[in-house]
Amino acid sequence: MKKKQIPIVMAAFGTTSRARETYTAIDTQVRDAFPGQEIHWAFSSRLVKGLMQAKRDQSIKHPHQILRQLQAQGHDWAVVQSVHLLGGHEFFRLLQEVQDETIRTSIGMPLLTSPDDYLRCATCLAPMIDSHPDKAILLVGHGTDHPAWTAYPALEQTLRKLFGDRIFVGAVEKFPPSDGLIAEIAAAGFREALLVPFLLVAGNHYRQDLMGKEAASWISRLREAGIAFEVIPDGIGRLPCIGEILCDHIREALEVIPV
Repeated sequence: MKKKQIPIVMAAFGTTSRARETYTAIDTQVRDAFPGQEIHWAFSSRLVKGLMQAKRDQSIKHPHQILRQLQAQGHDWAVVQSVHLLGGHEFFRLLQEVQDETIRTSIGMPLLTSPDDYLRCATCLAPMIDSHPDKAILLVGHGTDHPAWTAYPALEQTLRKLFGDRIFVGAVEKFPPSDGLIAEIAAAGFREALLVPFLLVAGNHYRQDLMGKEAASWISRLREAGIAFEVIPDGIGRLPCIGEILCDHIREALEVIPV
């Protein structure tokens, strides 16, 4: 079997919002980078799958369902590319799910895995950071209680080495602790900030936790602190250079398949 015949399964958490447009953009990049190869999408969130099936959208499948279909079609191998920011709970659930299947799989790693991934991600963010030279740059991600939470301070350190101490990285929930982050921005003398959703897709967390009207939302807390703000309207998955990192992870997964 030639490697070009090995199917690629893009495994994402999933979303029921308009943010699915981000997955469409990534899908276009992957198809352009791997012409002639089968590209499938799978979603690990059972909640998302249930909601979409309630709307009679049968296109939403779990990774194991796609892999069983591929095996039935005669494939011995598949690449399963993680469409996650970091190797947290969802990534390890994905590993557990695919390892129980008979078809052999090569796993493409999450966006932030190697030191080079962090540097490339920082380079992706450079244009928006450089275009706001006098503002604090506040990146807010999902957060996690998985040990992979350390990806957030690692990213902050990488960005600060490149852009200075005006970079701040926080999380919606769990870790890293972010309760005092806006006070830290104000104490550093910043009165303006650029709020960057450090999320692959601008879904529910963007609408509710970042942009919501509640007092606990990030924009409400910025207002309370007297900090003027501008908000990037999309998740970072809409940046073509982010898709390029994922495509390189697919190439690395293909290279280890012994065919």
